[in-house]
Amino acid sequence: MLKKKENYVVAVVGATGAVGNEMIKTLAQRDFPVARLRLFASERSEGRIMEFRDTEIPVETLNEKSFEGIDVALFSAGAERSKTWAPVAAGSGCVVVDNSSQWRMDPKVPLVVPEVNPHDLKWHKGIIANPNCSTIQMVVVLKPIHDAAGIKRVVVTTFQSVSGTGQKAIDELMQQTTDLLNFREVKCNVYPHQIAFNVLPHIDKFLDNGYTREEMKMVNETRKIIGDESIRVTATTVRVPVFRCHSESLNIETGKKITANEVRAILSATPGVIVYDVPEKNIYPVPIDVAGKDETYVGRIREDETIENGINIWIVADNLRKGAALNAVQIAEKLVEMA
Repeated sequence: MLKKKENYVVAVVGATGAVGNEMIKTLAQRDFPVARLRLFASERSEGRIMEFRDTEIPVETLNEKSFEGIDVALFSAGAERSKTWAPVAAGSGCVVVDNSSQWRMDPKVPLVVPEVNPHDLKWHKGIIANPNCSTIQMVVVLKPIHDAAGIKRVVVTTFQSVSGTGQKAIDELMQQTTDLLNFREVKCNVYPHQIAFNVLPHIDKFLDNGYTREEMKMVNETRKIIGDESIRVTATTVRVPVFRCHSESLNIETGKKITANEVRAILSATPGVIVYDVPEKNIYPVPIDVAGKDETYVGRIREDETIENGINIWIVADNLRKGAALNAVQIAEKLVEMA
């Protein structure tokens, strides 16, 4: 566990990426007790200067001794780097909060959303996994409903922004949009098809069962986080031409009857959730309004009239904030609280 201190030496690994940048901002905005911040990225970023609390910090490259003296390291550098460097960091006495997919389904590594399963932090062995962005916002909404009515099955369709892929995808959407509006030829480098003015029912690699890895992440991670293997989840994940925020349509079947008004009341009292649901006045969550916000926004709450115990919900969250950086920092805050 983290040792009790007044301030902590913190590292961000993958500091120059979209999520790494957001982690640095989030540490500052939430006034995390940072005594010193160290920033790491690939060799091509070495020496680059980044700012934190009006202090200029040079970006370093990793080596075997990089984590000596570091208390907490927030990783967002991809699965391969996490596979290599997270054990090195943990072996140096550092607690790693890893945003990649590398450790999520490892039975020896807790997979944590602080509003849902903070108790799992107690058994970490130096590495804690940050869940998939689309899973995080979904389980924040599912857990209180599960506690109240027992969820049997979830059908989820996601509408995920390009920032979930990274800065290159953000740049590609911008460039393709500019090219199309100027009657120029469109080039596709990040995605297999044009993303501007299009939707792609394809996130990550396709598996033998016909689902993508992103879809199966949502299935498996949901069960692990909520701690109930009986919950059945089926997912279709879709990439849409939005820069920031993931949206999701949830169809939930519960064990006992729960009304739409009961769901509104439950979610209104749930930390980290904002019910934004007056559709007759065009009030419902949309990405452009949720970007930059910490909370998961919920709307279009209604009963599914085709089954006995069914609820439909629309949710939107900022995938770079709650879906990644914020959740990682919240885990670090919980570790400080528990120290």
